[in-house]
Amino acid sequence: MKVSKLERSSARPTSEPQHFEGAVLNQQIVSADDSQEVTLLAVFFENGARTRPHVHTTDQVLAVVEGTCVVVDRSGKRELRAGETALIRAGEWHWHGAAPGTSACHISIRKPGPTDWEVARDGW
Repeated sequence: MKVSKLERSSARPTSEPQHFEGAVLNQQIVSADDSQEVTLLAVFFENGARTRPHVHTTDQVLAVVEGTCVVVDRSGKRELRAGETALIRAGEWHWHGAAPGTSACHISIRKPGPTDWEVARDGW
């Protein structure tokens, strides 16, 4: 059994800053080394920080735990608050982060798999 606690003080700067705009910290909760079935990554976005557009090969659930997150896909832009979730299907172009003027944290839940960062940046 692995037990974890969501704590901003345990978060570290992202190892791939080129995929983000603004200040972003990550706390690995369940990694691909821990499980072949699921990864959980807490992502702490400072004021207005966000990911660059990307596509995953697996479904992704974003569970907002604090602040207001913005999630954008081809169907539009949504603002989510603590307690709300978004499901992004495998192969779907999207980006996400903190709403402008706020900081936020969401947990990314998905099966291990690659992410394609070389996608169109239109609407970003």
